[in-house]
Amino acid sequence: MKFAHLRVEGQTTPRLAVVHDDQATFLDEVMADAPRDLQELIERGPDALADVRAVVAAALASGAPTTPVADLRHDSAVLRPAQVLAIGANYAAHASELKLRSESAMTIFSLWPNSLAAHGGTTTWAGDVATQVDYEAELGVIIGTPARDVSPQDALDHVWGYTVVNDITARDIQFSEAQWSRCKSFDGFTPTGPVVVTADEIADPQDLWLTTNLDGHILQDASTNEMVRSVAEIISYLSKTATLPAGTLISTGSPGGAGYSRNPQVFLHDGSTVTVSIEGIGSLTTHCRVI
Repeated sequence: MKFAHLRVEGQTTPRLAVVHDDQATFLDEVMADAPRDLQELIERGPDALADVRAVVAAALASGAPTTPVADLRHDSAVLRPAQVLAIGANYAAHASELKLRSESAMTIFSLWPNSLAAHGGTTTWAGDVATQVDYEAELGVIIGTPARDVSPQDALDHVWGYTVVNDITARDIQFSEAQWSRCKSFDGFTPTGPVVVTADEIADPQDLWLTTNLDGHILQDASTNEMVRSVAEIISYLSKTATLPAGTLISTGSPGGAGYSRNPQVFLHDGSTVTVSIEGIGSLTTHCRVI
């Protein structure tokens, strides 16, 4: 199934919906006790997802009304996550082009929740604060059942679903500081979406194609099989020292093709439109505004 946080134009509160084809079924229209967002659905446990499947299937079979997704506005596909963790230098080509080392241990940092943003939204930043703002296509992984000291063999059993992440990064700040959280956590610097796809629809997270299209030009074009550390290895490693709670979003790193490493360099600018796509999940578009 595909889930999204959607709202009617003019509304301020997003509602959890199931997306099928180009239509949306709002759960609060077909369920008496509908979860208010994805985080609540995940926290209710596996039986809750089974209930949603049954209710939505019955609603569609009975001809319950749906709403065209094109008539709705997206919010971040992930709201109120337990935490947002990101993995750096997880593709050899990206590490090499930025002159970063792929350490024996993972590079891990947090993304601040204020950075979460919606598909189709506009991300704005001050031009006198950051001048080298870059794109990064990443596979997002959402934890379902809490993971503590799990093996790589069992790690994917703890995945609830997957989404698309654009890990927007202010490179000039990144390379002037010893940590990476601030340069990637401006308001709106972590768009997610357009949907979260349940884990059962992704046969192998290491067999997905990622692309980044900036203003009509393909600048990243790679497979998740190029990761230095797989999704399962990432989850296992993180869970060795701390429990990963339900709803944790993990952004798993970006492939080569970053704008910073190009000659000439390519950065997001006022009026840019960047779309990150991952097969089996969808395309996440962000508009850029520099003030």
